[in-house]
Amino acid sequence: MTTFAELGLTNDLLKGLDQLGFSTPTPVQEEVIPLLLALRHDVVALSQTGTGKTAAYGLPLLQLLDRQRRETQFLILCPTRELCVQVAGDLNNFARYLPGVKIVAVYGGASIVGQSRQLQRGARIIVATPGRLLAFINEGKVDIKSIRAVVLDEADEMLQMGFQEDLNAILAATPADKKTILFSATMPREVTGIASRYMKSPVEVTIGQRNQGVENVRHLYYLAAAKNRYPTLKRIVDSNPDIYGIVFCRTRQETREVAEKLIEDGYRADALHGELSQGQRDLVMRAFRQRKIQLLVATDVAARGLDVKDISHIINYNLPDDVASYTHRSGRTGRAGKEGISLAIVQPREKYKIKEIERRLKRKFEQSRIPSGEDICRQLMMHYLDKLKDRHVDTTLLDPFMSTIKKALEPLEREELVRCFMLEKFEAFLRYYLEAPDLNAREPEVKGRVERRERRAGAGHHLSAAKGRERFSRFHLNVGKKDGVNPGRLIGEINDATTRGGARIRVGRIEIMKNFTLLEADSRFEAEVIGAFSGLMINGRRVVARLGAESEKMSARPVHAFRKKKRKKPGKY
Repeated sequence: MTTFAELGLTNDLLKGLDQLGFSTPTPVQEEVIPLLLALRHDVVALSQTGTGKTAAYGLPLLQLLDRQRRETQFLILCPTRELCVQVAGDLNNFARYLPGVKIVAVYGGASIVGQSRQLQRGARIIVATPGRLLAFINEGKVDIKSIRAVVLDEADEMLQMGFQEDLNAILAATPADKKTILFSATMPREVTGIASRYMKSPVEVTIGQRNQGVENVRHLYYLAAAKNRYPTLKRIVDSNPDIYGIVFCRTRQETREVAEKLIEDGYRADALHGELSQGQRDLVMRAFRQRKIQLLVATDVAARGLDVKDISHIINYNLPDDVASYTHRSGRTGRAGKEGISLAIVQPREKYKIKEIERRLKRKFEQSRIPSGEDICRQLMMHYLDKLKDRHVDTTLLDPFMSTIKKALEPLEREELVRCFMLEKFEAFLRYYLEAPDLNAREPEVKGRVERRERRAGAGHHLSAAKGRERFSRFHLNVGKKDGVNPGRLIGEINDATTRGGARIRVGRIEIMKNFTLLEADSRFEAEVIGAFSGLMINGRRVVARLGAESEKMSARPVHAFRKKKRKKPGKY
């Protein structure tokens, strides 16, 4: 087994690692540390979150630091404030026996004056989010012309969040002879583009396989009708009493609704979404890290860059639109050698998404049955009794009262006493669950209902759509199939951004081309629809929405999302 000393780290760093409890390097640390200590090549490291990436690049950079030089020597870019603060904190912990190491964290949502003062006092290493760093560069308060290396941590997340232009501007301000180190959980084309543009013959280190899921995460899914999604979530939570997890929703609206329902039903939950101020976000995350919150309900965007230890479950209330997002979600559990569970609540018609994720991640999903009410009650009671038996308390505290207690309980038989004891604790659960229906969706029945509904609609559906065409406006979006757009995502954005005070906006036909999309929506809400997409980022590209031109015609028939193409019969052309 390789040790940190064998990787070539100095005694001062080894002493700090020992105090932090680091005993043996993880696979990514074993591969990357020697490469970066030499600092001869650009490096692309593909590894899941939670595998020790910060130490993999942080330790060698600290060792290579020339503490006699005052200027900035290394730059680390992170997608979010939380990750930025965490990385800076980890580096300071590693460097506790290295005097003269000055690390400054630069990020949005905090005082720009305070950060400016820290930079003026000198920063050997800057850990930054792209937006705030670029602001300092443009103001002339940061000089990165002499850096020896730049690290792009969670590069795929940065590009997904729309930092492509900021990264281009920052990297253009760095010296040509610096080394670039890129860490990413997945390797989409945007990351490949950064690597080909700014890196010279990089050495690739892949832990596992490209775009593969975390090894020690079990992937489960439950089949449920859409109307039973929230009751299914409750049963999952109730059947896992010690759950400490993140519930991922598709939209901000859904995130708020699910969190509010959980809180109303007595769960320790809260929401994390883009509408929270930085102060509110910090409060929620502090409560979650301290386990005052058991369930964090979040959108993908709001949860980017989060690194929380010992997450037991990731719950996909809705599956994401792309496999990369699922990879990032599930990668938040099963860290540091521990096992984790990533589960999804899926409608039968969405099963094809499970197959696609299985194919891309090279991981098999297990189909699980939604537990019955009786199963949950039994599980909860046994969990309580097991904890009661294992609890170590000073029973002598009751000695002065035992004679009184025994006398009061004398009329009760043993079984009657047990019943009273358990009902006092579980009566509410028993009343709620014992008559609860089976929530498991049956695929043949669901399929039959869909087919019957489509047959009933028949040509009348097309006729009604045609009759109502004058009530729809056509919109043009500058994103299409090559950007990973799908109808569900577009409808979700419209619903999320435009339904806070009223009814949902009706959406008509959607046609997704290679480079752009045409969609129809209620003409009364043209400004709202355009506003819903303005400034939105989809897979790293900023969306521009406008009213469609007269020349931009749509096909006569409605285009249904996710419809499979019919295979041509042999001999038919």
